[in-house]
Amino acid sequence: MSAADVDAVVVGAGFGGIYMLHKLRNELGLTVQGFEKGDGVGGTWYFNRYPGAKSDTEGFVYRYSFDKDLLQEWDWSTRYLDQPDVEKYLNHVVDRHDLRRDIALGTEVTGAAFDDDTALWTVTTSDGTTRTCRYLVNALGLLAKSNVPDIPGRDSFAGRLVHTNAWPADLDITGKRVGVIGTGSTGTQFIVAAARTASHLTVFQRSPQYSVPSGNGPVEQSEVDRTKQDFDGIWQQVRGSIVAFGFEESTVHAMEVSEQERQRVFQENWDKGNGFRFMFGTFCDIASDPDANAAAAAFIRSKIAEIVDDPETARKLTPHDLYAKRPLCNEGYYEAYNQDNVELVSIKENPIDEIVPEGVRTADGVVHELDVLVFATGFDAVDGNYRSMDLRGRGGRHIDDHWTDGPTSYLGVSKSGFPNMFMILGPNGPFTNLPPSIEAQVDWIGELVRTAERDGVRTVEPTQEAESGWTRTCREIADMTLFPQADSWIFGANIPGKTNAVMFYMAGHSAYREKLGEVADAGYEGFRMDRVPDAVGG
Repeated sequence: MSAADVDAVVVGAGFGGIYMLHKLRNELGLTVQGFEKGDGVGGTWYFNRYPGAKSDTEGFVYRYSFDKDLLQEWDWSTRYLDQPDVEKYLNHVVDRHDLRRDIALGTEVTGAAFDDDTALWTVTTSDGTTRTCRYLVNALGLLAKSNVPDIPGRDSFAGRLVHTNAWPADLDITGKRVGVIGTGSTGTQFIVAAARTASHLTVFQRSPQYSVPSGNGPVEQSEVDRTKQDFDGIWQQVRGSIVAFGFEESTVHAMEVSEQERQRVFQENWDKGNGFRFMFGTFCDIASDPDANAAAAAFIRSKIAEIVDDPETARKLTPHDLYAKRPLCNEGYYEAYNQDNVELVSIKENPIDEIVPEGVRTADGVVHELDVLVFATGFDAVDGNYRSMDLRGRGGRHIDDHWTDGPTSYLGVSKSGFPNMFMILGPNGPFTNLPPSIEAQVDWIGELVRTAERDGVRTVEPTQEAESGWTRTCREIADMTLFPQADSWIFGANIPGKTNAVMFYMAGHSAYREKLGEVADAGYEGFRMDRVPDAVGG
């Protein structure tokens, strides 16, 4: 085999890239170079520093499980982790496992090309330097490529215009007139936080959201200690669950119980908090049965009417579509609209005409005067960062040429035509709490690389047939749910002109892990492995 600069390159230093670097270097003994475009590690948790940024997964399962000693050593004090908490944790993991010396920070990978003759990847960075490797692992982030809407007059705004995925360190919104466009997971978090400090907050809402309480609050040390004692059981439950959020999913069908019982269960889970718990912990068919979904949606709508004082504001906030997007939870989202300093503008009813130096002009002619305008407009999810790279596989074909009908993969970790390239949270990976799925993928990729190294494999690559089969499987499973019927980033609906495509495996974490195990046990079924010719040319 041709000599490479390093055995492997890992692109990205978030949850996925950090663990992948540890796996390949510390456990497999390979030489590895990590690249991270940010000036610090953390990925999503480095860039998303907007007020209110936090995980909406409960903190006790929003962490790695591979380091059992760290599980016992690391404390937490709130039910959900704020951005600084997660960033601090990931930095600790990097230093604990001595990974920092092999991560080039502030270095964006702009391209990667596979050479058919040498079976090596050449990785190019923003400063023009190159590095060759045998294995390329892209940990580019599921939600990392900012979606910045092209609104007329955008560049004319005289105040500060920011995207939540690139929040400036020097921006303080205290006492400012703030506008925010977007009410998804990020937008709703920002709204709750900004309502407390802005002199006036104008929310430009495209789609009203179903949001439930998060149930966030302080966690006593005694509860932390009890959790630590039970981590073996907790992680066993997580790995055998559907969404991997640390709660037992319901096995009860909503329409099998009385209306009174449904209301009791909904109220109980509303009081406990967490969006995924409300969708998957109440009844087993909220995401698949129209009647069950309608019952859950009606319950949330009744809460909006109960919480929001102004009837017109409540009307604008009330969704009437399916409850079938990524489930949201917040601390006091609807309550924020009862504050005198918070104003709601429905841009479906009163669209934004243009951004002007003073602020935002809506169709009714009103100029909403602002000091700060925040785009909480989300991401070109899943494949956005791949397409923005000059990523070329066999024959020099760009990834875009392979993904004309939407992004595809085999098992969410590999791509036909791109030998020895792996993806963490690639298209059609599991729709779950992400750290457990990241660990499952990194562990599996690591074992495949270990096998290839042991057996003298030159290239490992999925067949097109295997990839097409996985894509069909993901589509069939998605179509068993109500999710495809909602306009959502989960299927690319938030990006103008983006092909509607299935981008997640929605059968759950346990089923996904089982599938990975089956493929490995069958000798990595679906993969073509080309061996290194021996000295005689065999």
